[in-house]
Amino acid sequence: MARLCIFLIAVALIVGMAGCDGGGPDPYADYIKIYDWTELDNIRNNLAARYVLMNDLDSTTAGYEQLANPTASGGEGWQPIGTEYDTFTGTFDGQGYEIRDLCINRTDTYEDPVGLFGILDEGGCIENIGMVVNANFDGFWPVGGLVGENRGTMSNCYATGDISGRVSVGGLVGLNTGTVVDCYSSSTVIGRGYVGGLIGGISVSYGTVIDSYVTGSVTGLSVVGGLVGRSDGTVSNCHATGNIAGDDFIGGLVGQCLGGDETSVSNSHSTGNVNGDKHIGGLVGQSTCIVSNSYSTGRVTGDFIVGGLVGDGGTMVSNSYSAGTVTGNWTVGGLVAENSGTVSNSYSSSDVIGETSNVAGLVGFNVGSVENSYSEGSVTGNMYVGGIVGNNWGNVSYSYSTGSVTGNEEVGGLVGRNLVGENIEGTVTNSFWDTETSGQATSAGGLGKTTVEMKNVDTFSDAGWNIIAIASLGMYNPSYVWNIVNGVTYPFLSWEPIS
Repeated sequence: MARLCIFLIAVALIVGMAGCDGGGPDPYADYIKIYDWTELDNIRNNLAARYVLMNDLDSTTAGYEQLANPTASGGEGWQPIGTEYDTFTGTFDGQGYEIRDLCINRTDTYEDPVGLFGILDEGGCIENIGMVVNANFDGFWPVGGLVGENRGTMSNCYATGDISGRVSVGGLVGLNTGTVVDCYSSSTVIGRGYVGGLIGGISVSYGTVIDSYVTGSVTGLSVVGGLVGRSDGTVSNCHATGNIAGDDFIGGLVGQCLGGDETSVSNSHSTGNVNGDKHIGGLVGQSTCIVSNSYSTGRVTGDFIVGGLVGDGGTMVSNSYSAGTVTGNWTVGGLVAENSGTVSNSYSSSDVIGETSNVAGLVGFNVGSVENSYSEGSVTGNMYVGGIVGNNWGNVSYSYSTGSVTGNEEVGGLVGRNLVGENIEGTVTNSFWDTETSGQATSAGGLGKTTVEMKNVDTFSDAGWNIIAIASLGMYNPSYVWNIVNGVTYPFLSWEPIS
């Protein structure tokens, strides 16, 4: 966590410095001015210079027929600026203007990234530009509406329209190892692998996307996210609202977030519906990173390892929640489907439906830790069905559930199955469920209480909870993990938004 704090401070400094370095009484005094497609194309002759766009470019602008229409470059359309051997390291300021009608058809060209710019390299900067794709735009990999591969800085940029490609496809950027800040995409994005509404992939620990969002739909096969397909970096203060569909590793915001505790998704949310097969999450499909202060509210549907917030969770989920209906077959959880890390200070109000086994209001299958968390949605399953954990091989502490629980085999108000064996010892301590609202008098772990007892602070303080009674919902006490209005509410986390 100390490393994460240091890293986030560094990210904040990066954000503070984001943007191209204009200023002074005439910020564009030494910039080359661009008025038409020919002048835009000439950037490739001096890739380290500074450029400023002076007006919109579209199909009526001089040079379009020769450079950017579907028949240009032998039917391949626009030739991206910046290649692997000759990258763009300069500055491009769009002044808020748009580039429209640009056509690219490079599905057979896989040597160089595809976009208006092919590769924006370290030290390069693009800002204040809109890309409106209302014609053919298709590539192999990586493919982005504005930049194929970003290693520099992009700020205050957006893309709209239809973007398609094969691998590492994003509405704005195909592959990002640099910084993307204050950007958005409303593009409809289609690809095969590593597909995102804004960015197809973020590579290495210092690739970041901050204060950005997506409103378009995203469709792919594997590693598909509403904002980012795969992130090995940082996603912060972002959101996605479009519907997401795919097969494996599908997330409302991020398909895969990998890299351990130096990689994170924080202060972010997704509200679109997510539909896939395996490793499906309302926010993140598969995570070995830190997920914090985030939420998802869309409907989540899949087959195997389906979670309201995270499908397959391997590191940490904290201060987060889910609220959309979650439906799956095997290993289905209101917050996390399969947890091998830590879930803490989090909750789920999702209704959960599972066809076979490992179905629960919070975590379907737990081999990690669940602490200071709760679930309140209804749960319906067949085998290993629980209010908070369906199949527990790990630890559950200081947690509770209140939702109705229905199943056929090894069903519990709090925990469906708690495995204790030679090499496995599931534990449930200082945790409770409501026997009246759950419809379950028994559980594989925890203590059953009546609704009146579940709303009594003494039930929890006597069990060692970090809890305090407050006078009303408007008088939070953040010094404690839990707050409760005695005799009126169930315990709630002191950070959570309660109206």
